[in-house]
Amino acid sequence: MKADEVLAWLAKRGSRADRDGMARYGIAARKAYGVPMRTLLLLRKQVGTDHELALELWKTGWYEARLFAALVADPARITRRQMNAWAGGFENWADCDTACFHLFDRSRHAWEQAEAWAGSPKLLVKRAAFALMASLALHDKAAPDARLRAFLPLIEKGARDERDLVRKGVSWALRSIGARNAELHVASIALARRLGASAESSARWVGRDALRDLERPLVKARIAKRSASGSGNTLPAKSPVKKSASSRK
Repeated sequence: MKADEVLAWLAKRGSRADRDGMARYGIAARKAYGVPMRTLLLLRKQVGTDHELALELWKTGWYEARLFAALVADPARITRRQMNAWAGGFENWADCDTACFHLFDRSRHAWEQAEAWAGSPKLLVKRAAFALMASLALHDKAAPDARLRAFLPLIEKGARDERDLVRKGVSWALRSIGARNAELHVASIALARRLGASAESSARWVGRDALRDLERPLVKARIAKRSASGSGNTLPAKSPVKKSASSRK
């Protein structure tokens, strides 16, 4: 498909109800058709991977076109420059999380970009750092524990950021790393407790939010089962985007 064909396809399937629904999830976009993620996933099955199409769609500025671009881009071809350009153009948490969860985390540049973006003053670039950490913890099953442990100091520092989108991304990263296996669970619990006792309100919120999740019996049971069997590294990963793009992240 060509970019104009994709836009026509999206325009035909958009709805005012879905556009209005975006606001309920804190998603603001200058141009949106109102097409839910489940519909975009159906189109992805038809298109497959098309990196050139992805680049053209991203340039259009349409919200759903950018989500679709992240779905069909080739992670082996995306450059560091493109990742920085896309991150700098994020409009909301949904296009940020979709790019990190479906594309960036499979790039060879993912680990270094997560570290680099963690120091950015820009809201959605910094959000991307922690969304990318969470996505790597969930998806890169070959990554050694030491590589994920290296994110914990960045998470501890990021937890002090009072901006809601950042601190929710920080919590997501900490929860995802902690759900990886027994060793990382212990390390993440320790950090969550330390943050939960902080005098800083944002850090305290992150710590308590992560701790509630990491101490759930279901999480503990799955980690114990996985440790006993020696199979797998992570809990089942769920897309951060539902319908138009709803998420608690």
